[in-house]
Amino acid sequence: MKLDTKEYESKMQKSLEVYKEALSVIRAGRANSAVISKVTFEYYGAPTAITSMADVKVTDPKTLVITPYDASTLKAIEKALLASDVGITPMNDGKVIRLVFPQLTEERRKEINKNISKMSEEAKVAIRNIRRDANDKSKAMKKNSEMTEDEQKQSDKDIQTLTDKYIKEVEAITAAKEKEIMEI
Repeated sequence: MKLDTKEYESKMQKSLEVYKEALSVIRAGRANSAVISKVTFEYYGAPTAITSMADVKVTDPKTLVITPYDASTLKAIEKALLASDVGITPMNDGKVIRLVFPQLTEERRKEINKNISKMSEEAKVAIRNIRRDANDKSKAMKKNSEMTEDEQKQSDKDIQTLTDKYIKEVEAITAAKEKEIMEI
């Protein structure tokens, strides 16, 4: 009985999704509503996501416009944006908040790419840890006579193939994001 790799593949897929989500928040000099997706503000005593309380639109490649559904939340949203790590000063005209994304300097691009490389390595480590868990499980199954040595070798080979596939995906996503950052 070979090791069922579906469980490990879904864990690797989840690691990849987490990595993609982390990359989507990186500010790349272009207006992108994902940069404020995790920013919350106090609304009637509860932390509330800006995206659930306002209309967020990209009006041009450099401008994000936030229009609150409730005008009384404008100041609280502005305060939350200032306190967040978005790194852009919001402009409040009394009705909407504008975030104007500045052009990135060469130094800032390199710094962002360094962070992307670090995040990429973390994603690869997470995938390799899943591989290690799967290999440990197959060794335990072999030890408990639940599989033969040939089945264990095949299971290890299947897991390695999966690992290689997801590592390549992480590398492809990383290369695309780094290229995007350098072209802006």
